[in-house]
Amino acid sequence: QVQLVEDGGRLVQAGDSLRLSCEVSGRTFNDLAMGWFRQAPGKEREFVAAISRIGDHRYYADSVKGRFAASRDNARNTAYLQLNGLQPEDTAVYSCAAGRSFTTSGQQYDYWGRGTQVTVSS
Repeated sequence: QVQLVEDGGRLVQAGDSLRLSCEVSGRTFNDLAMGWFRQAPGKEREFVAAISRIGDHRYYADSVKGRFAASRDNARNTAYLQLNGLQPEDTAVYSCAAGRSFTTSGQQYDYWGRGTQVTVSS
């Protein structure tokens, strides 16, 4: 059974930084591309970032480009999302996803974590 467990979300102030982690078990991590998505209250889920299986390619949403950075440690079966320059509009539940396709489309990911709450106060 594949499991994804996120960690690192919390309440921060505008301008602060956070690093989210997503630990994967039950599947060979190197076989999986990883995506990050977020959903704010009353809004649809949106793509944030993705990283390829060996970490040589990345996609970012325009809204986070230059502020957020996706990485992975295949030895630790863990993906990371570094969030810098956080703003109140970044407040959302952040979820990681895994699948064989390196994509920005949530529909193409096979496995999802439950999410971690990031709240940014002004």
